[in-house]
Amino acid sequence: MDLLRAFHDWTFNTPYAKLAPNPFTLICLILMIWSVVPAIRGVVDAGFVWVTRLSWAVFLLYGASGIALAIAGLKVPSAVLEAGKTVTKYGFLPDPKRNLEHSMYAIFAVASLYFIEVLIAGKIIERRRGLYFLPVVTLFLWGCAYMVGRVAVFPGE
Repeated sequence: MDLLRAFHDWTFNTPYAKLAPNPFTLICLILMIWSVVPAIRGVVDAGFVWVTRLSWAVFLLYGASGIALAIAGLKVPSAVLEAGKTVTKYGFLPDPKRNLEHSMYAIFAVASLYFIEVLIAGKIIERRRGLYFLPVVTLFLWGCAYMVGRVAVFPGE
């Protein structure tokens, strides 16, 4: 269980962690920047599709480990007190609703990834026209990925 928790809680300790605190957020940031090219050209290259599928894989790894931790009864660090203290692991007062927000943003991230796949495939909207919305959807995905990590650490309000 400690190995699973260590994997799920792994973050970058660099000054750039404000933009991308973990691997999933980093891949979403790369996807967001790269999405401008297909939006302008109207054509999706194989590299963009590959990075999209990589973001699915990283999300599923984080999601599977998070579900396993939730089944074991654990909650996000911002929602519970640290053992023997009156504050959370990060030194803030606990905020129990952050546990549900963590799951909510993860669901929004899955929906965004799915919508990116729909735009790339041109299923609902004609492909060339749908690609104009790609930067907006990837921006939303990056925001959701960022907030998944943020609500796990910081209390609300």
